[in-house]
Amino acid sequence: MRRHLLHILRLGLKELRSLLADPVLLVLIAYVFTIGVYSVATGAKLEVENATVGIVDEDRSEVSRLIASAIVPPPFRVPVDITTPEVDAAMDRGRLVFVLDIPPDFEKHLLAGQGPSIQLDADATAMTEAGNGALYLQNIIAEEVLSFSGRMEGQSALPIKVVMTSKFNPNDDSEWFTSVMQVINNITILSVILAGAALIRERDQGTIEHLVVMPVTPVEIMLSKIWANGIVVVLAALLSLVLVVRMVLQVPVAGSLGLFFVGALLYQFSVAALGILLATFTGSMGQFGLLVIPVLVAMNLLSGSTTPMESMPVWLQDAMQLSPATHFVAFSQAILYRGAGLAVVWPDLAILAVITAVFFGISLLRFRKSILASA
Repeated sequence: MRRHLLHILRLGLKELRSLLADPVLLVLIAYVFTIGVYSVATGAKLEVENATVGIVDEDRSEVSRLIASAIVPPPFRVPVDITTPEVDAAMDRGRLVFVLDIPPDFEKHLLAGQGPSIQLDADATAMTEAGNGALYLQNIIAEEVLSFSGRMEGQSALPIKVVMTSKFNPNDDSEWFTSVMQVINNITILSVILAGAALIRERDQGTIEHLVVMPVTPVEIMLSKIWANGIVVVLAALLSLVLVVRMVLQVPVAGSLGLFFVGALLYQFSVAALGILLATFTGSMGQFGLLVIPVLVAMNLLSGSTTPMESMPVWLQDAMQLSPATHFVAFSQAILYRGAGLAVVWPDLAILAVITAVFFGISLLRFRKSILASA
């Protein structure tokens, strides 16, 4: 056992020296965990910000003026007056995202209890902005109309007031979500790419034949590549969480970084094994890149890091339980967002360990066959 561990250590150190001698990969790692995380967190916002609104005010009443005055920055820009014939052209050119059409005699029909309607047009090209913005505007209109109706009837306030509190993200700031999820997705991407690239690099340089004739086993070679590349990725992820997410973006990290580190190491064993498995089916880095892109896209998009698992079809939710990314995302969200401890996340760790063993076993069989064929 001691001899095997020494082989794995020495081969891993050789792998680390090879990685440190590759400036392109080092720049890639630095970029995705710094500029990549920051740019996605600050640029890919889920909330509505500076949306343009046009108002066709055919009523010119007090209630229509109240509605217009309640639409304020930062969610919306100051509304612009527009006429009905101008609406289609303005929306076709993308000049307006929302248009409110307040019909004639709206206030009169409102006070008479006739339930008048307001038309809200939305440019749904950007679906998230259109959906969230329309909801914001509906709430603004409802609140102003109820407030106006209450004053006309002599009431000093609305009959009820709903107070919403958001746990784990009190300001509903998308940066709190996207920054952490970007770090998690980057662990997946780099673990697969670096492990697969390490095997292809050995094959291109002809050193895989040297390893085959050395007194080392395929499992030692594979473990050395996984731990060497994995420790770099996980340490870079931790630095990103501390320096970029916590210090630069001011996003609090609730739970134990040590527990996250353990889970990330276990996770990267499964995805690095997947990278080696994919590399055995390719003959060059270009082929590996083409093969790995759809795999990474599916893992990241369907793991729950981008869209909630509950929004997917039941059969797809069940299928994604076989992916290690699904359980790692649930594990990471519980720790980093909600401050969960081992008592809460151990089921995800246990499932992740089983999946890792299966992935590693399948990859080892294919890896052994590949290096023996190249010998």
